[in-house]
Amino acid sequence: MVIAVSACLLGENCKYNGGNNYSEKVGAFCEKHEVIPICPEVMGGLPTPRVPAEIVNGVVTNKEGKIVDKEFRSGAEAAFKKIMDAGAEVCILQSRSPSCGVNEVYDGSFNGKKIPGRGVFAQLVSETSIKMIDVEDLD
Repeated sequence: MVIAVSACLLGENCKYNGGNNYSEKVGAFCEKHEVIPICPEVMGGLPTPRVPAEIVNGVVTNKEGKIVDKEFRSGAEAAFKKIMDAGAEVCILQSRSPSCGVNEVYDGSFNGKKIPGRGVFAQLVSETSIKMIDVEDLD
């Protein structure tokens, strides 16, 4: 099986703060499968570390008020093409991310409040037959 995975979950230091979200559960789930690591934000040209961003009224904006929607959407398209070309069947994504959030995202207030919704990359994946899994739902 071909599994696309948010690169931060595999231990890649690509998170906004320069760290990662390494998950042993993800590692175990992916054993003996082909893994396609993706970080739409880095693929969109954003640096690591970077100013945190949230979706504000449908537009990805960082905490300083700078609109970074173009970079997020460009990276989402590049990551989407990569996983489609690889024939991904499953996609394990980082919770709440403005790129990869599957079930919910932060509300755009930068106060930690969550709302139902999807990140820009997860939205593209949701329009395919690829099974999306929020890392927090991984058994």
